[in-house]
Amino acid sequence: MYKKKKILAIVPARKGSKGVKNKNLKKINGFSLIAYACKLLSEISHVDLIMISTDSDRMGKEGISNGADYFLKRPKRLAGDRVGDYDVLKHALTKAEKEKNTKFDIVLMIQPTCPLRKKNHVISTYKKLIDENLDSVWTISKIDLKFHPYKLLKISKNKLFFLSRVGKDIVARQQLNDLYYRNGAAYAFSRDCIMKQKKILGKDSGSILIEEELINIDTKNDILKINKIIRR
Repeated sequence: MYKKKKILAIVPARKGSKGVKNKNLKKINGFSLIAYACKLLSEISHVDLIMISTDSDRMGKEGISNGADYFLKRPKRLAGDRVGDYDVLKHALTKAEKEKNTKFDIVLMIQPTCPLRKKNHVISTYKKLIDENLDSVWTISKIDLKFHPYKLLKISKNKLFFLSRVGKDIVARQQLNDLYYRNGAAYAFSRDCIMKQKKILGKDSGSILIEEELINIDTKNDILKINKIIRR
């Protein structure tokens, strides 16, 4: 609990993954991705309940053995690769409140696929949400201007084009505004954002800019990269 706000942390971990089979159980430096997420959360005293939302008993038990309080088995309709974060969060929040007979004010989403996150990334996210009375806060990273959308290209009918019509007019970096992407380290939401606004980017949203290197695991190559970073 932080400033009398009860906090539910949800770790979404389905078993299906097209890029890496059983991705959330893959090990980095001896620990599974689920273990990294749960161990970190268990070290944060403000978190009142750590829940694994999964379609796999194996992943659920992995979470429990590494600090999660319990795991929630998802229905099949929430186990596919086209299911959005909002549906998973609403289902988990509703079930947690019913089973624990309590009401949570804040929901954290901590995805296992960002094992390089740090404890302060998570803490600063929910503190900003509560201190500034926001609906949602996401951690973000700045896009290198070399990869700005105005500089992106596409191939159509074997010919090369700018993705945006504006692209042909860009000749200097100074013409480009900074842009950002969500890096997956942490998300925080008010209960109303999930239950009433029914979205994960609320009306009043904030961000935590992270400058450290973070990698979201989608491929086997990402795992190799992270192992190199940890060894370094």
